[in-house]
Amino acid sequence: MVAWAVSLDKPALGVIKPYDGRPASCGNGVMVALVVDSNAKVDEVHQQAIALGGKDEGAPGPRGTDGFYAGYFRDLDGHKLNCYCWKTG
Repeated sequence: MVAWAVSLDKPALGVIKPYDGRPASCGNGVMVALVVDSNAKVDEVHQQAIALGGKDEGAPGPRGTDGFYAGYFRDLDGHKLNCYCWKTG
């Protein structure tokens, strides 16, 4: 994994091998991540995405690093998205 960022609340770019180990493709290995300012908003975005026909790819919840909270889903075309909040300190 390689990531470039100026700060946690600004756009960033990360290059990571696909989580499932299969070859990267439009729907596998490419993900857009949307930052919000609360865990409740992560929950709301994920819930709305599923309600509109998206596919759950990981329910909202804490992930790995302290303060990182995220939910994952796919849109109707199969593109993977993530909504997250990262609170430090």
